Order: sequence, then C-alpha cells, then structure tokens
Amino acid sequence: MSGLRDTARDLFAAACAAADPAHALTSALVASPLPRPDPGGVYRVVAVGKAAIPMAACLLDQLDGAPAEVIVVTNYENARDLPGATVLASGHPVPDENGLAAADRVEGMLRAATPADRVIALISGGGSALLPAPIAGLSLDEKAELNRILLANGFEITEINLIRQQVSRLKGGGFLRATAAPLTAYILSDVIGDDLRVIASGPTVAPIGTRAQARALLRSKGLWESIPSAARAILERDAPSAQVPEARNLLVGSNRKSLNAVAVAAGPEAQIVNDRLTGDVAQAAKEIVNAARNAAADRNLCLVFGGETTVTLRGNGVGGRNQELALRVALAMPELQREWVFLSGGTDGRDGPTDAAGGIVDGGTIARIRHSGGDPDALLANNDSHAALELSGDLLITGATGTNVADVQLLLLRPVFRPSAKPRGDRR
Repeated sequence: MSGLRDTARDLFAAACAAADPAHALTSALVASPLPRPDPGGVYRVVAVGKAAIPMAACLLDQLDGAPAEVIVVTNYENARDLPGATVLASGHPVPDENGLAAADRVEGMLRAATPADRVIALISGGGSALLPAPIAGLSLDEKAELNRILLANGFEITEINLIRQQVSRLKGGGFLRATAAPLTAYILSDVIGDDLRVIASGPTVAPIGTRAQARALLRSKGLWESIPSAARAILERDAPSAQVPEARNLLVGSNRKSLNAVAVAAGPEAQIVNDRLTGDVAQAAKEIVNAARNAAADRNLCLVFGGETTVTLRGNGVGGRNQELALRVALAMPELQREWVFLSGGTDGRDGPTDAAGGIVDGGTIARIRHSGGDPDALLANNDSHAALELSGDLLITGATGTNVADVQLLLLRPVFRPSAKPRGDRR
C-alpha cells in the first residue's frame, strides 16, 4: 500500500509544480510583455495572495532595475524577505490587524500613482482575507465575523465574494477606483471556472453583483439577522455605481492546468472525471465513491478531480474541506476487493485552520482510527476530521507550497484481486 500512497503524493506534487507561480508568470510575460511607464513615470507593483512572493520575485527580475515601488502582501507561512520589495504578512483565513495595515499601505500607493505610472497587480488566491479594507462604518472584527458566518454556513466562494465586495474598499474593482494610473493584472486562479471577479474578490474587475443581490442571498439562507448589524446597515444603503475603469487582466495559471499535469504524469491510467467538484462536501464524497464503484475492475486507474467543496459546520471540531472529504470517502467506500488510495489536498498546502494540506486515505483508514480509540462517525459529526486522520496517520502534510489553485483529488485503483484457479487434474 505504501507504494500506491507514494504515487498519490508524487502526483499531487506534480499538480502543485504545474501551478508554480514564477513559471506561470514568466510564460505570461513572454506572451504579454509589461507595459512601459510614460516619461517620468514608474512602476507601482502590488502583489497579493499566497503566491505573492514568487510572483513578485519573478517580476523584479523582469524589471531589470527599472524604477519601481513594490508592496507584497502574503500569509505568514509564505512570508520572507525579498530584496527590492516591502513584504507585509497578514492573517489567513481570518483577517487581522496586520492585514488592515497592509491594505492601507496598498491603497496609499495606488492613490499616489499618476497617469504616467503603470500599476502592475500580481494576484493569487487568499487575497480576500490578506488585504481587508472594510468601508467606513464596519470594523475589522465585524468584517471578520461576517466572514466567519459565511464560511461556516456552506456558502460557495462566488456567493461569499458577492457579499464581501459590498463591504470592502479594495474588493470588486477597488484597485481601479483607487488609482489614476493604467493597470495590468497577472492572475493565478484558485477559483473553479476562473471567474476573475471571484479570484481574491476581484480587485481589478467589476463586482460580481449588487448590494440588493447580497441582501437577497443572505435572506434566502436565513442569515440576514445573524450578520453584524453594521454590515446590515451598509448592505441596506444604496451603493455607488458598479462601473469601474477598465484594466488589462491576464490569467496565468489555474486548477485545470494542474489537473492536466497530473494526467500527463500518471500516463494512460489517468482520467479527469470532474474538473468542477464544487458544492457540499458530502455530495462530492458520493460522487467519488460512485466513480470507484463503477470503475473498470481490470485496469490500473488514476481518477482525477479538481474543485473546491464547502463544509457546513455542525460541530466544534477542527478540520478542513479536504480532510473532511477524505474521511467521508473512507467511511463510504464499499468493499472493492482491490487496492485503493484516495488523496484530497489544497494546492496551497493548508486546509482550513490546520497544519495539513488535506488527507490521504485507503481501505485500512477506518480500522486504524478505531484501533487508536477514535469513533470515525462521531468525529465526522463534530467536523473533527483532523483528529480522525491524525489517529489513522492519514494527514497530508506538505507545508506551504507558495501557490494556490484550489484543490486536487486523486483516486488510485489497482485491478481486482482474483485468486488463480487450480490447474485441472489437481485433486489435492
């Protein structure tokens, strides 16, 4: 079994490598070179997200000493010094005071830019939380509480960002509203479908929707009265025009590119089953189990999925969507009479508020949990997937990867074991 688990880990590493931010940005800059500032102008560079450091390092090489002001905002795990740039670390997934200060720095630089300057935005997943800029009347704590409610109640990322854009200065085109300079954005997508309005809450594109739509969504979920009163007051007010200046937005990497890399690495046994595995994590687990049940029994197979599921919190345990998906698959997988391994991991190396990227389970996972004194069903009911997979030794630990293109799932299957028949005439 260790061989199959090692294969799954190697294929997941291939998915992350395909989303290498520096490689993706280098290729994009070859195809679409940087615009030059007008005489007297400079580059104003904002890099934000979990891949901000490698993207900024790549761009600095391309600038080759040209005058530039560079601000990088990333999460604590990925932060490091970068010559030529000011690096600011802030909280993810829960915004913090450092993020608030970073947002003020970024907004100040954007407002200082002149039409002769060129603003370059390097955007990757995680930017929503890393760069909080609540509009007047909403505190950081209130915005964090709104975010917590959205995450805990199964909202998909597009729904979350529709609401967050309405209470933020920088989301939903905020970079464009803040600057008089032309703006070019290079974007590494962590969103399934690559909707630029959703990635990092779309700081360089028009908003997803309106405050009226945000109100209607919250009411349809029965959560309007649960959000902070200050957020309700803002959402009830008429919003400024959704019109924003145009920007040049270029997609440089995505989840689908990582799935394609897995398929190449796995060879003929690979099948990309679903590149939009979204929605409730329980339904996603059913789809994966059904795929295992219906798979050809006489072949080596690597069934590949990609997406970003959602978890509705009903307990007070610790985990993340990938760990819970892995635990659900382990619980629901039928007796296949074949060797199998399932891996679900976040390409950023972090799943929820834990040290794990996800989980890697097999036919012995549930027995190992029980042997270690755990009740897998009770742990799942308490959303305590991290504890369950820790008991079985099935946490996927990678550390921060420096990139983020959503999640990758791999189901590796080996042919059904069939005992060989005794030769004819053997009467023993």
